[in-house]
Amino acid sequence: MEDEPGSENEGDTIVASPLAKWRIEFSRSFQNYLDRSAPNIVRRWLVTLVAAVIYIYRVYSVYGYFVISYGLATYILNLLIGFLSPKVDPELEALDPDSLPVDDSDEYKPFVRRLPEFKFWYAATKAFVVAFVMTFFSFLDVPVFWPILLCYWLVLYSLTMKRLIVHMFKYRYFPFDVRKPVKLLKFLVHSVLTFLRLKRDGGGNDRPSSSNSSQGNEKQD
Repeated sequence: MEDEPGSENEGDTIVASPLAKWRIEFSRSFQNYLDRSAPNIVRRWLVTLVAAVIYIYRVYSVYGYFVISYGLATYILNLLIGFLSPKVDPELEALDPDSLPVDDSDEYKPFVRRLPEFKFWYAATKAFVVAFVMTFFSFLDVPVFWPILLCYWLVLYSLTMKRLIVHMFKYRYFPFDVRKPVKLLKFLVHSVLTFLRLKRDGGGNDRPSSSNSSQGNEKQD
């Protein structure tokens, strides 16, 4: 009896289907977790902070993998530049009115980042995890004089931040929305002042009433 054509391929499909199914389910679960964690900005960055502390402790304990640390720091700096830079660079093309908030305009235009906050967080967290895993491979521990790498990275950071700050002042934009915190601060100050004024007025009204009642008691005596 001859084998029907395609029976071997069907068998391969059946063998590979559990792995493919697991990958699909894992991808959906992971994407669902990312979607649910998107509003929790503080919690997400706390996870990144924990990952960074674990990586720093790992490098400190083994006293090595400085080249990996330099690459990680440079990659984080590159992400930070994208996070603080506008989506449309006014030096390369015409200024997009929807990309930069200009103070002279009557209508406030929000700052549109080149790298959104969520992507910045995800890439930074993944970078710390990958770098931590790389510290378990001894052939990646290249001997190097780490103060030279540190000085070079600090110089690179200073020059990059200087250029970015000059760019902000030149094109009059700020990568953070300070209006909401200012409004919240004004609301809190107004609430505290109102509470103190009401407390003072209430205390002033209570004192005459108490004095009048004491005078009335003396007259009755």
